[in-house]
Amino acid sequence: MMRQDPNQDRFRRDVVLSLLLIVPLGFASKLYKGPSASWFNDSVGGLFYEIFWCLVVSFFCTGAREVFIALWVFGVTCFLEFLQLWHPQFLEFIRSTFMGRTLIGHSFHWMDFPYYIMGSFIGGIWIRLLKRRVRHRSRL
Repeated sequence: MMRQDPNQDRFRRDVVLSLLLIVPLGFASKLYKGPSASWFNDSVGGLFYEIFWCLVVSFFCTGAREVFIALWVFGVTCFLEFLQLWHPQFLEFIRSTFMGRTLIGHSFHWMDFPYYIMGSFIGGIWIRLLKRRVRHRSRL
């Protein structure tokens, strides 16, 4: 049986720790009820959404380049945004739940795309920093 690279294990652990930070922030952004709540819930939440998916993909694809992950996540989430223009009964059923609205959205907005771009960019940088941290710790 082959032993997995310890740096890969460290990287995955750091990704999980990052997810433990991002997930509550993402849910909080969806549940926020203060000033500018609509903007914060819908738009700022897109930043956390993109970062979350970048981290999830990097957990499973540890060898993938950050830019590839960020672009792939951006492409998939743009597809999901356009999917919000389609309203078949099965998608409306999924969207009727909190998790469904959180994962696939409920209404199309052009202004979500800048937040997806920023979130994917931040997600890619986040992954790069985690990888750099793991490499630096392995040299010590």
